[in-house]
Amino acid sequence: DRVGANFFRVVEMIKDRLGVNAVPVQIPIGSEDQFRGVVDLLERKAILYHDDLGINWEVTEIPEDLKEISEEYRHKLVEEIVELDDELLMKYLEGEEIPVADLKRVLRKATIEGKLYPALCGSAFKNKGVQPLLDAVIDYLPSPLDLPPVKGVNPLTGEEEVRIVSEDESFVALAFKVMTDPYVGKLTYFRVYSGKLEKGSYVYNATKGKKERIGRLLQMHANHREDIDVVYVGDIAAAVGLKYTTTGDTLCDENKPIILEGMSFPEPVISVAIEPKSTEEQDKLSIALQRLAEEDPTFKVTYDEETGQTLIHGMGELHLEIIVDRLKREFKVNANVGKPQVSYRETIRKPVKVEGKYIRQTGGRGQYGHVWLELEPLPRGNGLEFVNKIVGGVIPQQFIPAVEAGIREAADRGVLAGYPVTDVKVTLFDGSFHEVDSSDMAFKIAASQAFKDGVLKGDPVLLEPIMKLEIIVPEEYMGDVIGDLNSRRGRIEKIDFVNNTRVIKALVPLAEIFGYATTLRSLTQGRGIFSMEFSHYEEMPINIQEKILSSNLKK
Repeated sequence: DRVGANFFRVVEMIKDRLGVNAVPVQIPIGSEDQFRGVVDLLERKAILYHDDLGINWEVTEIPEDLKEISEEYRHKLVEEIVELDDELLMKYLEGEEIPVADLKRVLRKATIEGKLYPALCGSAFKNKGVQPLLDAVIDYLPSPLDLPPVKGVNPLTGEEEVRIVSEDESFVALAFKVMTDPYVGKLTYFRVYSGKLEKGSYVYNATKGKKERIGRLLQMHANHREDIDVVYVGDIAAAVGLKYTTTGDTLCDENKPIILEGMSFPEPVISVAIEPKSTEEQDKLSIALQRLAEEDPTFKVTYDEETGQTLIHGMGELHLEIIVDRLKREFKVNANVGKPQVSYRETIRKPVKVEGKYIRQTGGRGQYGHVWLELEPLPRGNGLEFVNKIVGGVIPQQFIPAVEAGIREAADRGVLAGYPVTDVKVTLFDGSFHEVDSSDMAFKIAASQAFKDGVLKGDPVLLEPIMKLEIIVPEEYMGDVIGDLNSRRGRIEKIDFVNNTRVIKALVPLAEIFGYATTLRSLTQGRGIFSMEFSHYEEMPINIQEKILSSNLKK
């Protein structure tokens, strides 16, 4: 029903741009504001809608003016289907009428195998064509029983195990979403891969090693929910009452534990300071941010002790804008936010060995901590790694956790410019202790001092987040867009040609693309679109690094 809508052109675009064999199983009756329904090509019937809510509809004969084109497209559809089944092809060549049930059976098999892609039409806004679309989901898409057994790892043995898709198998489910509901509290959405689960029963969170009780089970619909007593294999449901479960956790039978393939979430790359508009809303803001962080694993909240600010961290400007909007809309909290800040990282470029000593002698018991550390650079994305190589008891075992804690705390606070240190391997290989004066605190301080000293001696450098951009623009604007990307320190990776549009794939530092949506709109007269995702961290140019270091010193 959209202005300029053309179903047949869109099907050709799907074939051309996505490279798949899309086959119409329906054609529209009317278009734009005259869209009234759809023709079911296989059944040779028309579905007409008599209102704009999609409630009053009837199945009737195909209108006279569409009979010819309906038969033409049905003929093409049947030919595509029978080519994939020798038995039906023989019947078709002999002039027999193929039963609709047989056509649907072969089309379903071809859809599951990715050989054919049924194309349907409708209006989501006015609910026209929604009922046959749901029927097509049942008819053509794979059911849970069509899927292979699910694989996972036994947390006790570390060996791979499988669970057959069956109601009689032990229960296994994956929590894929956590949501805060104003009426029932924390809702955990999960998908059942094997077995069944009854409300009021207990499940084992194999990822966290915790036992959880299922208070209520809910079947979620668009704008309402329905209490259910049991959920079966293949179902998606929401549970109320799970305390420890977060996105990506595996729920299973405690007697047969298994961990399914989890979800990996990138670290946030952008942060802003946030504060409530009035002091009365401080508690409401804290609670709201905590709930949002439970829902979204890529959103984090921290408190900067030096500045006294609450910082929210996310995957981009839009991500944090949506968070702030949800605070206002769902939690009724009005907040002020600062300018976006890029989450840089610090690392070293050469290995060093450093000594850290903390010795204090007061009137009573003194303090004594002494460590030798070796710092080595690691490949990008490896984080901070601590290795204990102490032998012979030169540092007693009870002080090793304090050494690691001192290193990790120093790394989190940063050395060069206050950004977290990453991609460094820290090896504790020597040191000494005092029978009376040594303590956890002394070793923690000694390790922290040694680590800071090592980073400064290890040719430190700042790392910046690099974003992967995909920009789709009409050909006539490509030069301007590429020129703008070059001015933002961007690297063009690839340019694809799709009809008269260009798909530009580039890597650009996050610091250079704040507000890019507005720039792209003005460069392309509103016709350019882009998507962005985090790619990796890499060393920044020395001149940019010096600017950041000098601006941090001024602060």
